[in-house]
Amino acid sequence: LLEADVALPVVDLIKEDLKRELVGRKIRRKLDMGELVEDALRNAISNALSAELVNFNTYVQNHRKPVVLMFVGVNGSGKTTTIAKVIYRLKELGLTSVVAAADTFRAGAIQQIEKHTNNLGVRLIKHDFGSDPAAVAYDAIEHARARNKDVVLIDTAGRMQTNLNLMDEMKKIKRIAKPDMVIFVGDSLTGNDTVEQARKFNEAVTIDAAVLTKIDADAKGGAALSIAHAVGKPILFVGIGQEYNKLVSFNPRWMLERLFEPGAAS
Repeated sequence: LLEADVALPVVDLIKEDLKRELVGRKIRRKLDMGELVEDALRNAISNALSAELVNFNTYVQNHRKPVVLMFVGVNGSGKTTTIAKVIYRLKELGLTSVVAAADTFRAGAIQQIEKHTNNLGVRLIKHDFGSDPAAVAYDAIEHARARNKDVVLIDTAGRMQTNLNLMDEMKKIKRIAKPDMVIFVGDSLTGNDTVEQARKFNEAVTIDAAVLTKIDADAKGGAALSIAHAVGKPILFVGIGQEYNKLVSFNPRWMLERLFEPGAAS
């Protein structure tokens, strides 16, 4: 489990759960002990995923419009690409959207999200480089209300969880935008560091859900288990490729199979 990027506190929790299920249990002599232990381990891992799953499609379809989604995460986590994938999913659901280019700190960030919005045919609300990101978010929400758009997606600046000034700026964006859902985007390849990032962002702005990117690049899914346990929030999606349709709903059973497949931790 450690080699599959499951955090040590979660491993300890699983071990205790496993012990409770196995110690003192009577078994038939013919029963395969390996199967018994594996079944118990699968149950223990499932129990560690204590956060309730959220059906994103149902949420955005039934919620009061416009639904405001705020995306947070560190640089390089795949946040902007994830937003583009969510836009694609919304279009597939028949929902309209507008994007706020609230990453006004990084050179090229506005152009990066603009390329995706042009590809997907959705409106981008942007200000000049270095402008107030909270104002960009506010204008995007007002535009959505005026034009009866269904969803607003706010692309915030990627920031390290240790940068207090930028974290304060993110708090301001949340205070102004009043998002219905704050979504943390984490890179599954960074393992336990992603868990610490999620914890810090949750302390700063209270995240509601998470997305794990780059799960296709030989990541085994342990970060999903660790994040769900560490912050008690559901995993919405995992990214399995660069294309817009390569964002799939998180399924705990799928993660279990990745953890248990031969050579999963190699």
